[in-house]
Amino acid sequence: MALIQTSLIWVAYAVALAILLVVASIFVYLYQAPRDRSAVVSIVCIITVLSLLATVLLLPVDVALVSSTTSSKLGRKKDWATPDAVDNILFQLKIVYYALYSLDAILCLIVVPFTYFWYEERDEVAAEEGSQTAASRLWGAFKYTIAFILFVVIIFLVGFFVPVAKNRPQKHLDLDFFKDLLAENHGERALTFCVGLLLTLGTLLYCLYTAPGLALLPLTLIKTAPRISAPNLAANTSSQLTQNRERQRQLENRDEGRDNGLDTRDRRELEALIREERTLVRRERLAAEDMGEGQNWFIRVWLKTEAVFRPLKLLGGLLLILIVLFVWGSMLVTGVDKIKNSVCKTGCGYLLGHNKIFQPINWLFVVTSKVFPIDYVIFLLLTLLFFAGSVVGVATIGIRFLWVTLFRIRKGHTAPQALLMGTVLLTLIVFAINYAMAMMVAPQYATFGPQTYCDRPTHHPDQQPDCSNHHNAIRSCREAADNPVARLVCTPTVVSSFLNRITINFPFFGIIAFWAQFAFLGVFFIVFVVMLFRTPRLDEEQLDDDLAEEEEEGLLASTGRRFGATWSDITGRAAGVKRAGADYGTRGGSSDE
Repeated sequence: MALIQTSLIWVAYAVALAILLVVASIFVYLYQAPRDRSAVVSIVCIITVLSLLATVLLLPVDVALVSSTTSSKLGRKKDWATPDAVDNILFQLKIVYYALYSLDAILCLIVVPFTYFWYEERDEVAAEEGSQTAASRLWGAFKYTIAFILFVVIIFLVGFFVPVAKNRPQKHLDLDFFKDLLAENHGERALTFCVGLLLTLGTLLYCLYTAPGLALLPLTLIKTAPRISAPNLAANTSSQLTQNRERQRQLENRDEGRDNGLDTRDRRELEALIREERTLVRRERLAAEDMGEGQNWFIRVWLKTEAVFRPLKLLGGLLLILIVLFVWGSMLVTGVDKIKNSVCKTGCGYLLGHNKIFQPINWLFVVTSKVFPIDYVIFLLLTLLFFAGSVVGVATIGIRFLWVTLFRIRKGHTAPQALLMGTVLLTLIVFAINYAMAMMVAPQYATFGPQTYCDRPTHHPDQQPDCSNHHNAIRSCREAADNPVARLVCTPTVVSSFLNRITINFPFFGIIAFWAQFAFLGVFFIVFVVMLFRTPRLDEEQLDDDLAEEEEEGLLASTGRRFGATWSDITGRAAGVKRAGADYGTRGGSSDE
């Protein structure tokens, strides 16, 4: 029975990995520029995104496997859950966790930078002439990657030899639950330090990108529906462009034969028509791209699918607003609870033995975890919500160094270098998301799941504990992590032990990670309130600074809801295009609809 239950849990994880592979592939192919596509870059990005999402989604598996060793009705370990069997489960989970964390670090710090330099070393002219070989290209990329390899070696050595916090006074760490988190193994200490460092870097990006992205995501669904369909916009623009050029031709013909050329009035009109022509040409190009012209088949299918579900955007956006506000409130409750009730405050990164303030999301996960895989599905959706918010944040803000924009992440227009750098940012951000999900969103679920213990256990193998007549006899492990009876029954998850080990052994990392959550909540709140009254600029096209480009933005990403444009976008045909303006007169203006 135990083997079947364990196998089903791992099968559910395998199904989740298959879903994640589809999500990672969609992400890469949706944003990648078709003209600059590289198979190597695509594979590296897909594997990296899959690995980092698989790391986060191992938490419900961890909870389910650990919880399967305890009987929630009897409040004691099941008959098959001997100490050796429990240790074997924990050992398997540790291997998977350490393998995934190590893979994430290697992909982020070595493989992705190597792929970046390998792509930069490409010289098509030299390759055609035969002067650039695959070996020379690989060596050129490796030379630049040596610095990253040295960085990985240095931080591993620092983590290997750096003293941990075990020599400090432990008056607050007199509980076995906390003492067991102190690292004794040097290799484990080194990995803990490396992950803590990446977690700290990712937390900064998490506040800068995920917080605004999560606030913008539901508002984007509500506000960004085109006022006019792409086929209608293309047809109108083509008609206006024809009229514009015809008027220019008339003015140029009028200029012929005049000694003094055009008068002042006609010259101003011609200059206005030339400026308008540039705007119309750009608008025509963008409308064609919105219809999928020049794009790969995947982008065209995505655009059609997006048009089909466009009427549901409003409802989906409203639902997401409720969800993100629910998550925001739950994280705030956890933060306040840790500040008030943490057993060791800054000494262990505000580690909390058990929640003393009711936290709704944590309660929801604990209840649903009793029937696997309901909690897994909810956790998957919540993780994808944080990931989607991170993608929206990176796409909106761009890849920047201070105030200088290095790359933009744009749908169907992202260069391979930008895609690789964006993948590195997402990898670091997911380290922070992993901490937030386990320590802030659902802390007690991530530690003990639905495990319970009986406060009157019996150690006789043939005698069952009689807890049915006492409403307080069966207690939750999350309510008494320091209880000596609970320690006999309750097994903490591997991920909670690992993250708590980081904060206890290296409190500096724990302090930054904890207080950064309040920075995350603050940034989210500010962006959400501001964007409720302001149109988000999320059209993901390369924006110019001039007025004509801003008008183009308004046309392609309007705040108005125009559901009549949906059918035209699905069929690819313009519907009822009117001839805009009989003549232009002396103005260079044009009608958008």
